[in-house]
Amino acid sequence: MLKRALLGGLTALALLVAVVVVRALTATSSQPEITPLTVPVIDAGAAAERLAQSVRFKTLAAAAGDELDPAPFEALHAWVETTFPSVHAGLRREVVAGHSLLYTWKGLDPELPPLLLLAHQDVVPVEDSTLPDWEQPPFDGVVADGWVWGRGTLDDKVSMVGILEAVEGLWTSGFQPQRTVMLAFGHDEEVSGSGAKAIADLLAQRGVSPMLVLDEGLAVTHGIVPGLDKPAALVGLAEKGYVSIELTVQGEGGHSSMPPDHTTIGVLAEAVTRLEANPMPTHMDGPMSEMLATLGPEMDFGNRLVFRNLWLLGGVVRGKLEGSKSTNASIRTTTAVTIFEGGVKENVLPQSARAVVNFRIFPGETTVDVLRHIEDAVDDSRVKLQPLGGIGGDPPPVSTTDSDGWRQLTRTVRQAFPDAVVAPGMSVGATDARSYTGLSDSVYRFSPIRLHKDTHDTGRIHGTNERVSVENYAEAVRFYGQLITNVSSP
Repeated sequence: MLKRALLGGLTALALLVAVVVVRALTATSSQPEITPLTVPVIDAGAAAERLAQSVRFKTLAAAAGDELDPAPFEALHAWVETTFPSVHAGLRREVVAGHSLLYTWKGLDPELPPLLLLAHQDVVPVEDSTLPDWEQPPFDGVVADGWVWGRGTLDDKVSMVGILEAVEGLWTSGFQPQRTVMLAFGHDEEVSGSGAKAIADLLAQRGVSPMLVLDEGLAVTHGIVPGLDKPAALVGLAEKGYVSIELTVQGEGGHSSMPPDHTTIGVLAEAVTRLEANPMPTHMDGPMSEMLATLGPEMDFGNRLVFRNLWLLGGVVRGKLEGSKSTNASIRTTTAVTIFEGGVKENVLPQSARAVVNFRIFPGETTVDVLRHIEDAVDDSRVKLQPLGGIGGDPPPVSTTDSDGWRQLTRTVRQAFPDAVVAPGMSVGATDARSYTGLSDSVYRFSPIRLHKDTHDTGRIHGTNERVSVENYAEAVRFYGQLITNVSSP
């Protein structure tokens, strides 16, 4: 009997191994076919100089309560008029919400749903303490050693000026799109302001329903995806929601010589500790599942075996993803304690203590889910919760991978970056794209920039020594031009 049971177990194990191996061996690539670019050749050096010029406009968005300095935006708009004369003369230009721009290049067939390309004009400030660490001054717009240096070269003037460069080149070559092409450049994305929403509302009032909306987002990554020996061009199907919750504790004051068992700071510290020790659940579905399924066949056999058999090995993958802060952020709502305040004097008991916890909400979860999770994890009636205003809201819907927009976009990514593998993903940061999700089910987030792990490029976004290579910027311009060309006919 024991022998028979052992034999049965070994047979089942052999069958399981066979299934796992066969699934790995039969994995097939879903990559679009690589075809040559058809857009006009550009002068990479001249294009890089124009991008550098745009960096010199210090277009800082104003946070809530602060007054925006309009002069840099107005100067940038005037520069666009003179630098891209065909765009200015041939496209209809509208100013929305004071400083945001909407351009319309009317197609030969106005009945076709348009292409909508997004970017933003504003950039984040540079901390004075970091200025000595910049190899080139952040707002001088220097081209040196094969790089364009300065704030905005990665986020997001590379997209705005790259789009304008592509449209100018197509126009002067005599190209006319079948499909209307629209360009929307918000002025306050970095503070989640009103520009993008105002443009989206205007388009909704006009009944505009784009076949494809493309904003900044993920990028062409080098050495960042483990187990993949090729660059990964990740296209965001979604982005996270954003909410900050204030936790407060009130108590009696008094002299520190007669303290209670726990001061308000102590109570709040325990609450925060419990919250950090109990993160929200992980999710292996949605964009992450689609990304793994797409990248799996492109990996070596060992990784292919794992990613083709997530039904069996999903727990192993989940643990691996949880072990890195970047990949952990892609599979769950994250918890970040960002402010902790309390006390006024070393010998006075604090009457109140306050903490702010920032959550980036995974698609499918909501602010209500976050509040419920905090209540369950903290489990202390002395701790009061209050959502804060500002940036925020539930995650926008996940876009489809079964649309003409998706197919045209991934095809174009492969044309512009033939060395890369293209796959769906999810942006962990907020973008203007969230304002446009009501207009189309094909809203995507992809920046045509290359980010290398070994040169810490992801840290340059909003960081010190932001830069883009002259060669990569030329790739970005070609990408936008090819995308317009590819979607210009039904």
